[in-house]
Amino acid sequence: MEKKKVVVGMSGGVDSSVSAYLLKQQGYDVTGLFMKNWPEKDPSGSCLAEKDYEDVARVADAIGIPYYSVDFSNEYREMVFSEFLADLKKGLTPNPDVLCNQKIKFHVFWQKAQSLGAEKLATGHYCQTNALGELLKGKDPLKDQSYFLHAVPSSVLENTLFPIGHLEKSAVRSIAQSIGLSVHEKKDSTGICFIGKRDFRSFVSSYLGYRPGDIITEKGVVIGIHLGAAFYTIGQRKGLGIGGQGDAWFVIGKDIEKNHVIVGQGENHPKLFTSFVEAFPLFWVHKKPVFPGNFQAKIRYRQQEEPCYAKLTEKGTLFVTFEKPQRAATPGQSIVLYQGAVCLGGGKIL
Repeated sequence: MEKKKVVVGMSGGVDSSVSAYLLKQQGYDVTGLFMKNWPEKDPSGSCLAEKDYEDVARVADAIGIPYYSVDFSNEYREMVFSEFLADLKKGLTPNPDVLCNQKIKFHVFWQKAQSLGAEKLATGHYCQTNALGELLKGKDPLKDQSYFLHAVPSSVLENTLFPIGHLEKSAVRSIAQSIGLSVHEKKDSTGICFIGKRDFRSFVSSYLGYRPGDIITEKGVVIGIHLGAAFYTIGQRKGLGIGGQGDAWFVIGKDIEKNHVIVGQGENHPKLFTSFVEAFPLFWVHKKPVFPGNFQAKIRYRQQEEPCYAKLTEKGTLFVTFEKPQRAATPGQSIVLYQGAVCLGGGKIL
């Protein structure tokens, strides 16, 4: 019987490496494919993609699978980075990881995998699917990544394998160590999707430029200078450069037209909390949920889902009311709906 051919997206990290290993153990014909999505070097002059590809090569050789590299830099700039910059200009706080999954990993990458003869795509995400084509949370609550995949349709997910979705991170590292993979202790990647961890302000400034402006209180009193409204987000405390007596200052709003960053004192400032969120555009994984209804939702990745009531408005937006007020709901980020372990989909917070 001919083995099913699977292309695994390999990043050089422990998760995708163990995914490739497990699939080979399960009898699949496995090929590793490394995506290079950013051509530039980091501030130290090192090309992070080259280092990661070296790790992919070592792992692939160790577990005995072929591997290739593909350059999606142009697609990433056009489909992800351009929208990322456009949202920043509007004063939003975009989430490029959501876009990257939707438009690169589970679209362009899947097309490339099929051109190589793949019947299935596989990644090292901590999530799962079921026979209905629904997206489920990963077993490890600290690593569950269904939030980032809420805009990926079931038509792609039904052809995708998540070999480590049923495992906890500690078990994944243990497997890697037991088979002697060099990446078993490699730290997880952080920072902007595919760009890596670097100084956000200096990096974005080279593309956006920035215009200093006033940091003001709710009453319009100028108490500081910001370096560009795009670099500040709702709930931010660090980097404001505001001292003085009383509680710490937090960003509670932005006025892009006037180039103002608005601040208030105290981490529990009333303006940091809201009981409702509106979102658009919307993406549903399997099928559109039945509205109105009771769900669970979260407005950021590292958050426990919160009980809510959701409906669609006449203009087609999603309107979500929470039982408990939510802190720092941030325009540009994603709100994602759940029913138990099932990730239904979501949209961009307006």
